[in-house]
Amino acid sequence: MNVKRFTARTSREALALVRQAFGDDAVVMSTRPCADGVEVLAMAPESLQQLERVSAAAPQAPRARAAAPRLAAPRPEPRVEPSFDAGAVDEDVEQLEMSTLSFQDYVRERMLKRRQTELAREAAAEPRQPGAVSTRRAEAPREEAPVRAAAPAAEPRARAAAAAAAPARAAEPRREPPVLREEIRHAEPLLPQAPVLADGAPRRDQVEMMEELRSMRGLIEQRFGALAFMEKLQRQPRQAQLTQKLLGCGFSPSLVRKLVEGLPGGCDELAWAAGVLERNLATGERESPLEDVGGVFALVGPTGVGKTTSTAKLAAAFATRHGAANLGLITLDAYRVGAHEQLRTYGRILGVPVHTAHDRASLEDLLDLLSAKKMVLIDTAGMAQRDARTRELLDMLSHRSINKLLVVNAAAQGETIEEVLLAYGAAACRGIVLSKMDEAVKLAPALDALIRYKLKVLAVANGQRVPEDWHRLSANALVQRALRGGGSPAWRMDSADMNLVFAGVPTPAAGNPLHA
Repeated sequence: MNVKRFTARTSREALALVRQAFGDDAVVMSTRPCADGVEVLAMAPESLQQLERVSAAAPQAPRARAAAPRLAAPRPEPRVEPSFDAGAVDEDVEQLEMSTLSFQDYVRERMLKRRQTELAREAAAEPRQPGAVSTRRAEAPREEAPVRAAAPAAEPRARAAAAAAAPARAAEPRREPPVLREEIRHAEPLLPQAPVLADGAPRRDQVEMMEELRSMRGLIEQRFGALAFMEKLQRQPRQAQLTQKLLGCGFSPSLVRKLVEGLPGGCDELAWAAGVLERNLATGERESPLEDVGGVFALVGPTGVGKTTSTAKLAAAFATRHGAANLGLITLDAYRVGAHEQLRTYGRILGVPVHTAHDRASLEDLLDLLSAKKMVLIDTAGMAQRDARTRELLDMLSHRSINKLLVVNAAAQGETIEEVLLAYGAAACRGIVLSKMDEAVKLAPALDALIRYKLKVLAVANGQRVPEDWHRLSANALVQRALRGGGSPAWRMDSADMNLVFAGVPTPAAGNPLHA
C-alpha cells in the first residue's frame, strides 16, 4: 500500500505530478488547499486492489457485531440524543487491516468526520421523522456502491465491505475515489482562463498592419524612384550636370529632382533652370513699396535675425519720403534689460518717440493712440522658433489691423529656415524680409524654402547701414545671386556624391509643382 502526498501551486501541476508517479489510472483520495498551494493525496491502482483483497480476507465477527445493531432495528425506536462512538470508528479501521500507517491515520480522520456529519444530520431529521434513522440503518446493508469498475465480481466480501462504507461516503460529492482523468475534468474550471481579447484588439492589429504595409510600400516606391532617377542621370549627362550644379549651390534634393525631371532638350540647362526658379519665386517688385503703402507692421522672427535694425531701416525710409510726423514706433521687447534702447536711439535720430507695450491691452491702447499715423512699426522680442512663448507673442499680435513681417536670416541653414517658417506661421504673414544677405555664403537654401512654401519676399537687408542697406530686389536678382554661390571646394559635390544624396530622397509631392 503506497499513499503519497503531492503539493504544487495549482491543481493542474499537482495532478501532473500524480500522473508521473502512478500513471493515468491513479486513484486520487483527496484534494485540498494548503500553505504551498494545493495538496493531493493519491495512490496507485494496485494499492486499491490490495486494499480490497485485505478487506475481503478480514474476520467477519467484528463486522457482524457492527452490523447487528443496524439489522436488529427495523422498528421505530424512541428518540435518543446522538452520541459519538469513537470505538466503532477504531473497529472500522481495524477491519481494514492497513499496512501503511499514514494511510490508516488518513482513513481514521476521514471516518471520524463522516460519522460526525451523519449523526448531526440524523439528529436534525429525527423530530420530523422518528423512524428515519433506524429505517436508514436497516436499509443500509442492501445498498451497494462499486469502488472500482475493474474489481473482481467473484469477491462477495469486498462487495459487502464496500456496501457497508457506502452510507459514510454518501455525504461526499463523489461515491468512489476518482481516477486521474475525472479529477482533471473537475479541476479544469478552477484553472485561470486565458485572457479574452478586447473587441478593439483585432481592429487595432489590423490598423497597425495596414500602417506597416503603407510604410513598406512608401519605402519601396522611394527606393525604386531614386534608383530610376539615378539611372536616368547616368543616361543623360545634361541633367546630371544641372543636378550637380544646383546641389552645389545649396538647393534641396527634392526641389532639384522636381526641377531636373522637367528639363527639355535643346536648351541651356542652367538658363532654363534660372528662368523656372524666377517664375516660382514671388517678390514684391511689381507692388508699391511698404514705405509708400503705410499701415501697421510688426516685425517678428527669431533672436538675432535683425528685427530692430530692419525696423529702423523701414522707419528711416518712410520718414525720408513722408515725414517723421506720420510715423509711430512701438516696442514689445521688454524681456531683456535695455533691449528697447537701440530703437529709442534710432527714434531720437528720426525725431519720433518710441512707446513700450507690455501686454495686449496696452498694445491696443497704443494702436488707438497712434491710429492717425500713416505708418506704425512694432518691434518685437526675439524668440527661438522652438520657444513656447512664441505662440504667446503671435497671439498678442493677432489684432486685425496688424500686418506681420517675418524676418528670415538668409545665412541660416535650410532646415532652420523651414522650422522658422512653420513656427511663426509664415503663410499668415504679409511677407518675408530677408536679412543678413551680406553674410550668406549660399542664398539658395532660403530661396528654396520660400519657393516650396510659396512665400513673397518684400524686402532685403544686406548690411548695418540705416537706411542705405534696405532694398527691394527682383526675382531675377535673387536667383542669380543664389546660382553664383558655391562655397569652398570642400563643400562641392561630384557625380559620385549625388548617388548618396538621392538614395534617401522621397518622391516630390505632386500637389506643389514648379511652373516651368
